[in-house]
This record gives sequence, C-alpha cells and structure tokens, in this order.
Amino acid sequence: MEAAIDIDSKTLRRGWTTGTCAAAATKAACLALMTGEFPALVEVTLPGGQRPGFALAIEEVGEGFAKAGIIKDAGDDPDVTHGALIISTVRCGAAKSGITFRAGPGVGTVTRPGLPLPPGEPSINPVPRQMIAQAITEVAGEGADFEVEISVPDGEKIAEKTLNGRLGIVGGISILGTTGIVIPYSCSAWIHSIWRGIDVARAAGLDHISGATGNTSEKAAQAYHGLSDVALIDMGDFVGGMLKYIRSHPVPKVTVAGGVAKMTKLAQGMLDVHSKRGLADLEALAKVAEDAGADADLVARIIAANTVAQAFEMAGARGLKLGDRIAALAWKTAAKSLGDPKIALEILVFDRHGQLAGRTEFTPSDHSGSLAAES
Repeated sequence: MEAAIDIDSKTLRRGWTTGTCAAAATKAACLALMTGEFPALVEVTLPGGQRPGFALAIEEVGEGFAKAGIIKDAGDDPDVTHGALIISTVRCGAAKSGITFRAGPGVGTVTRPGLPLPPGEPSINPVPRQMIAQAITEVAGEGADFEVEISVPDGEKIAEKTLNGRLGIVGGISILGTTGIVIPYSCSAWIHSIWRGIDVARAAGLDHISGATGNTSEKAAQAYHGLSDVALIDMGDFVGGMLKYIRSHPVPKVTVAGGVAKMTKLAQGMLDVHSKRGLADLEALAKVAEDAGADADLVARIIAANTVAQAFEMAGARGLKLGDRIAALAWKTAAKSLGDPKIALEILVFDRHGQLAGRTEFTPSDHSGSLAAES
C-alpha cells in the first residue's frame, strides 16, 4: 500500500495507529499460543481493506500465554505515541466467553461516562477491538474464546501528554484509530479528543463548557467562571471543529476563549485559527479600530505593527477598547457555526498574560447576527 502522502508539496510518511499495532501484536501472539511459533511477519486487515505487515519487537511464550510486541511507527506525524512498544498478551478464555479485553500496564481505564466505552472498561476503542477480533478470527476461526491484554511500557507517562486525564481515562494511554492509518498532520486525533471532551461534559450533566485556543486562555477562562476541569475543552486552533460538534450535541452555554491574535482571526471569519492558515489581517484590524474611534495616527501604527498583540497594546495605551470590538465580531463568526438559539455563546479575549482584553455577554447563537459588532 502507499506509504507516503503529499502534503503542502512535501512527501510525508504515513504511520500506523496504536489500534493497528495492537491488532498485529495480538494476531502474532494468538498464532504463537496455538502453534508455539511466531510469524516472521504478521499482516492485519485494516478497516479500508489494506493489509500492512509488521515485524515483531518482542516474542514470548509461557505457561498458558503468548506475548508479542510491535513498535509503533507514526510516520512523519508528531504523535506522542511514536516509538511506543504496543504489547499484546493472549490467553485462552473460558468457554463461550468470546474475546475479552484487559488493560495491562500503561493502558488506561475509563472512569467517566460519555466515552465510546462505559466506565470500568479498558480504553481500547471500538474500532481497534473490531480489528483485534478480526485478527484473531483470521488465526483461530469464528467463535474463538481468548483474553487479550494490551500493555504499553511507559504508557502512563506518555498519557500525561494527552487529554486522557481530563477525559477520565486513568492509568495510561488509549488504544485508538478508526482507519488504522496515521495521516501526517491530519489533526484527526485532536478533533476526536475535542468531541470526546464534549461527550464527557454532557454525560456529567454540565450546562456550560469552555473551549480555549491555548493554555493561558484556558486557565484564564476557568478562573473567570470557576469551571471544573471537565468543563474545559482543549480546542486549540479548531474553533469550527468544536462548534460544529456542539451544534449536533448541544450544551446550553458555550464560552470560546483565546488570545488576541487567535480571536482576531476568528473575528475575521477564520474557524481554523492555526498560523499555517494565514495571519490576521492588520489592515482589517486597523479598520475595526478606526470604526471604534481611533485617529489616523493610531490606524497607521496598527497597520505597521509587527503583531496583533502589539496592535492591541497600542490601542490600549490610547484607551481604545479594541478587545470588545473583536469579541463581538468573533461572536458573529462563531454563532454562524452554532446557529441554535437554545445555545448561548460567549467570547472571551485575553492578552498574553491572561488578563481579560474583551468579552461579549452570553447571547443565543442563532443566525440573525443579533449581537452587533458595535456593542
């Protein structure tokens, strides 16, 4: 199968999800448990029908079990689990028990409702479970009874770099993947973590969640409203990705919080506020300042500013409340993605020190644009 993909005129290697590695390790361990021998190369079937092959990093057969491990290769994606050893230990299960899953060391356990798996289950997601079951069927046939334990050395430490703790997944990483393939810089894992965070907050009965573009704005918004960690959604640059999911999975009150540069981009109509999507338009920002009463000198200085943050500092020094104007315009962009009068939307704009630079009131987010930029 194709091992690379062209992104922004660069050839980047695809990689494999933890779910694919777990399925391949399970297939090898199951074969060894049945025959006493490990394959030189183990192939698994991905949801899309592809059949990649993997070499084994560890092999062990003992009394009543077989164990195999595969090093995860995430390709050219900056994945925190790149290089992790994914181990599957397979044992015979009780008659008619089917395939049961266990969380070994370094694999998390679900503790909160709202995720694809109920509390108490090992955090091995549904598609990886299906892939593992198919891998076993390819070796042992239909209706086989096995216990599968997935473990990841250092998985608990790796999980500190993920959102698992906030989602209520304790003890390690999750075994993930929907296609089995890691597409470099696709951001799909982040988008899915946003969705799961919203699911957990809804399942906890929360009526207010806050999505922030970064750590500073997240902490500032949390302090501003006194929110619990469960209410915090690490949306990063994916404002649209969060809001569109909330539109179909409603929460009564939504705060969108961010720094002056990211919120200026949102105010200018960008729902993905990553720097690679483009910089904020300083001329457009200067026009907003002019409409708010900035004189010609300040308008010229904003156009010539090095950064949005510098432009805000110059406006603030002149007593111009540019943040409130940007918040109002950002609200109009965000409200179009929600389009539901039952969802009240608020925008909070913070400076680099976490100080409030602008805000809107909570306002029903219908399509009428009822919150005017002049407010």
